[in-house]
Amino acid sequence: MNILTGNDLKTGDVIWWTGSEWSRLVKDAVDVGDQGETILQQEESARRVNSPYIIEAEQTEGGPRPGHIKDRVRALGPTVRLDLTLKPADPNAGDWVI
Repeated sequence: MNILTGNDLKTGDVIWWTGSEWSRLVKDAVDVGDQGETILQQEESARRVNSPYIIEAEQTEGGPRPGHIKDRVRALGPTVRLDLTLKPADPNAGDWVI
């Protein structure tokens, strides 16, 4: 099965093609078959997604499972503790520069 992924233009979040729109949940992704390139061109032209691409996945009971480890990590979310990251809007963020 082939599914589509990319990043949300406004938030940068990882998103997945549902057949009619984009979702932040990989379980919502649908098999695009051989229509992937066409959908990618339409969605990128409409400026709804940044850097979209097609990936191979396998269907499981819990939804699609990306075939490549990179995309599995993207599907699971951040791999760092968000409470330890710098927030650009934080006025003290510059104090952390080494």
